[in-house]
Amino acid sequence: MTDLNHVVLIGRLTQDLGSDERSFGYTNGGQARANVSIAVNRNKKNGEQWIEEVNYFNVTIWGKTAENLKPYLTKGKQICVEGHLKQDRWEKDGQKQSRISIVADSVQLLGGRSENSQSAGGASRFQPVNNPNQNSGYSNYQSEPYGDTGNDFPEDIPF
Repeated sequence: MTDLNHVVLIGRLTQDLGSDERSFGYTNGGQARANVSIAVNRNKKNGEQWIEEVNYFNVTIWGKTAENLKPYLTKGKQICVEGHLKQDRWEKDGQKQSRISIVADSVQLLGGRSENSQSAGGASRFQPVNNPNQNSGYSNYQSEPYGDTGNDFPEDIPF
């Protein structure tokens, strides 16, 4: 049987990306690295009472994904992380240390439109970079917002 190391978590960011120098940076090779922490809530029953348990996970995002998401990763933002677990081991003062973190393979932004969103209806707008060396016929394409009119469905829904 093949081993499996796959994690999917949905949680909220505990701080803004870039709030300290260790949360975002570049390696000596020029690859972007973002370190974030997410809080994942879980409800469980304790006797007759439901209690909320919070777990915190460190997540590392690499490359273009880290660069592209940097402006959007703000405290409280809900994200979905899909990736794998990585264990770091070291020795400090004669004591063996270990830390398990998540290396993101993909990250999705979740939740509704934030107060800073520029787009109507909460949907992203696609507007490609106008490259004069590339004539694809789509240089002036801009999508319409998705579902912002409120009149997308007829009054009588058959179900």
